Amino acid sequence: MTIRVLVADDQAVVRDGVVLLLSSADDIEVVGQAGDGHEAVRLAVEQRPDVALVDLRMPGLDGAQVTAEVLGADLGVRVLILTTYADDDAVIPALRAGAVGYLTKDVTGEALLAAVRDVAADRTVLDPAVQRRLVQLVVSEPEPRPAAHATAASTPAPPPEAEGLTRREIDVVRLVAGGLNNRQVARELVLSQATVKTHLNHILAKLALEDRGALIAWAWRYGLVAPTDH
Repeated sequence: MTIRVLVADDQAVVRDGVVLLLSSADDIEVVGQAGDGHEAVRLAVEQRPDVALVDLRMPGLDGAQVTAEVLGADLGVRVLILTTYADDDAVIPALRAGAVGYLTKDVTGEALLAAVRDVAADRTVLDPAVQRRLVQLVVSEPEPRPAAHATAASTPAPPPEAEGLTRREIDVVRLVAGGLNNRQVARELVLSQATVKTHLNHILAKLALEDRGALIAWAWRYGLVAPTDH
């Protein structure tokens, strides 16, 4: 199957380089190029690509706004952000808008091709630098963590997207998204590490996610993040 891709970047030299790289792959076809956000949305509606590869900082509409517009039009397009920026002002709006991939421009050509294929297959791709930034944001959050004995009424209700997860699995998701490793999650929830690993496997299967990085991105997108003091 040929993956149809739209490339949106206001820097012509970057856009041309990305198009050249994608066009070298037998299974990828570039169906449009956009130099600003409005053009990106227009081409997405006209061409209905499988993947829109979108820069964050563009004239007209930024990458997060393009993502929201494209997904709001229900075109079946999956958005992969490719940008220079991995700061919270860039990452969080894009993920919350519904981007399923986020890479920085220092990525290798091979990794970019793999990411396009993963996103086309409805898998989430998250740059390691972005994962680290998400964890830093949660760890530095000033609000205290809810006490272990907090009542259900004081615990934020899970989003509709978490339907199918048990309460314990939601607790695991929140802690993982907060930057805790399996050992720390086990200690926090008074479980064995093997049980935590089992929970994670079940969560990834239920949400059709590939790995821990995809789970962190999903949790941030749907607000399922708990601040931690670790």
